[in-house]
Amino acid sequence: MALHPTLAAVTKRIQDRSAASRHEYLEHISRWQERGPRRSALGCTNLAHGYAAVSEESKAVLRQLRKSPNFAIISAYNDMLSAHQPLRDLPEILKDTCLKRGATAQFAGGVPAMCDGVTQGQPGMELSLFSRDVIAMSAAVGLSHEMFDGVLMLGVCDKIVPGLLMAALRFGHLPAIFVPAGPMTSGISNSEKARTRELYAMGKVSREELLRSEEASYHGPGTCTFYGTANSNQMFMEIMGLHVPGSAFYNPGTPMRQALTEAAAARITEITALGDDYRPIGRLIDERSIVNAIVGLLATGGSTNHTIHLVAIARCAGISIDWNDMAELSAIVPLMCRIYPNGKADVNHFHAAGGLGCVIGQLLDAGLLHGDVETVAGAGLEHYASEPILDDKGGLHWKPAPRQGADEAIIGTVDEPFQPTGGIRVLEGNLGRAIYKTSAVPADRLVVEAPARVFDDHHDVVEAFKNGNLNEDCVVVVRFQGPAANGMPELHKLSPPLGAMQGKGLRVALVTDGRMSGASGKFPAAIHVTPECIAGGELARVRDGDVIVVDAEQGRLEVRVDADEWRTREPAEPPPRPGGLGRELFGVFRAATTGAEQGAASIFVES
Repeated sequence: MALHPTLAAVTKRIQDRSAASRHEYLEHISRWQERGPRRSALGCTNLAHGYAAVSEESKAVLRQLRKSPNFAIISAYNDMLSAHQPLRDLPEILKDTCLKRGATAQFAGGVPAMCDGVTQGQPGMELSLFSRDVIAMSAAVGLSHEMFDGVLMLGVCDKIVPGLLMAALRFGHLPAIFVPAGPMTSGISNSEKARTRELYAMGKVSREELLRSEEASYHGPGTCTFYGTANSNQMFMEIMGLHVPGSAFYNPGTPMRQALTEAAAARITEITALGDDYRPIGRLIDERSIVNAIVGLLATGGSTNHTIHLVAIARCAGISIDWNDMAELSAIVPLMCRIYPNGKADVNHFHAAGGLGCVIGQLLDAGLLHGDVETVAGAGLEHYASEPILDDKGGLHWKPAPRQGADEAIIGTVDEPFQPTGGIRVLEGNLGRAIYKTSAVPADRLVVEAPARVFDDHHDVVEAFKNGNLNEDCVVVVRFQGPAANGMPELHKLSPPLGAMQGKGLRVALVTDGRMSGASGKFPAAIHVTPECIAGGELARVRDGDVIVVDAEQGRLEVRVDADEWRTREPAEPPPRPGGLGRELFGVFRAATTGAEQGAASIFVES
């Protein structure tokens, strides 16, 4: 199938815009690639330090230098996060598999992994976004020893996978495979969980009842089962060709998860510079791969957080993208999936209905993906329109995934989608530019025009709701929540009260320079407003009672105030920034960060 002309045009625009920076990046990779396997250039003392603690069997392999590859394992393991607890046992599986194939692997470093679910609505959330850049730097430290011919990245959740990928791209001369852990098994339905949260927000159920509901939802090892940022990460790794095909959504502790983990270790031994099928990540990930990632985000109704992360990831590969690229692609990419919060199904149900292999196959057939990309599995994205199977002896094989989903309420088709355009819209007007997730918002709520209620702290919104002071149509404005102000925390704690207001029939919308969780989206929300307030954004001029228009049909974000009055109105002063919980340590990040549309990045790439 020929590429859709808009897809081709957007890709060409990105290639032209990125020509100089991409060329510089590829030259950077080439310089490191030309040095050859670096272990052979290290002095004997350096080498001895590098493998002093490994087994004698591994030492014998490592001494071969230019013949036998050695791989870094970078992991986000900790046993507090359900998604990362299953990573505990994976390094030994990877090491054993490599050794059986005449290679070695070493645990090169751990990276921090915080949970947005634990810190949601708490001061620690102000560290969340910048943890992505800390993770990238931490992974770079682990890889800096130059002992490695490739890297196996172990991570799943929100900022972890983007941070690991940013680091891998800066070591772009090395092949890299991402090794997931899989989602937890299904608990209570996401809609039941959300309803209990709304009832608690209205004071109709107790904290004990709320806790029992949450425990029934988040109940075991693995990723949370809704389609938020963590599971959107796994979609990206598939559609960008960085997983062993089909790895994303098999549960931890199953024979298939074990087989896929072993397959990742086996495959990376085949794609180093020491062999005949060298696949460095910096050449696999190009402008086409990034466009494929955007298409996947739109077609599946993925997390709005990736409108920030993808920009930062692309930048690490010398590629420049922006929200206009996403908006133009959204106009042609249909929403094909209904996964909570965009539907009732969780990712286990989605996987059982055909999963990513089905979606990728349909998009390839429709010319809505670049099929001619390189991947860790080989040439062509068709490798990822497949699903793994185990034979009677436990051997791993792949077969073509069905092009038709098994449940039409979960996976639609390109010709009969759930909505004709992607799940993300860019709004623009005299308040700036913002991201709006349309995929879960009722059609009759896509346009809201109402007076503003202005807050500088999301806790004040919750208190106003509890006190009965939010009981009319309104646009809730939460300002000074951008990356330079306080690290751009997620404001998911606003979902229950605002969802409850909408459920009462009120017309309500949120406008903020902060973020919302990947699990949000049922009420209208113009988020990531840029420029942010502290950087001169117009949102700082809004006052209670100003009429705001949030229009996802026409792409408008406007305040209805007389132009002369607006020009002379002084912006509000930012609130005091409290310290504690390590937030004061991140001042350098807040001072250096770019805006949301530029990836909210506080680390700068130099070749």
